[in-house]
Amino acid sequence: MTRMKESYHHNKYGILLMVVAALLTAFGQLQWKISDADINLWLIGGFVCYFLGAVFMILAYRFGSLSVLHPFLSTGYIFAVVFGSVFLDEILEGKNLLGVVCIIAGAILIGGGDD
Repeated sequence: MTRMKESYHHNKYGILLMVVAALLTAFGQLQWKISDADINLWLIGGFVCYFLGAVFMILAYRFGSLSVLHPFLSTGYIFAVVFGSVFLDEILEGKNLLGVVCIIAGAILIGGGDD
């Protein structure tokens, strides 16, 4: 357990930036969905968010190990599920929630694996 704490401590800024990157890219994808592939402000906003997400991802890699940080990008799937439910009235089923739990568990386990 100490090793996991050390890994999180060593990579904490990178993990935070990577989660922000995942949030921005998921929000950008939500805007693309809302735009319905028409050229409008939603589509442009989606590109802006996606670009900012890429910038945050690049910055994150300055603050940690690739093998630890990259799995946290998968939190974007969690944000997408939440956005779909909240903004698009998509129905969440038990299997969706189980998937979210698995993603969180996987990110935590891999994030704690830095030596």
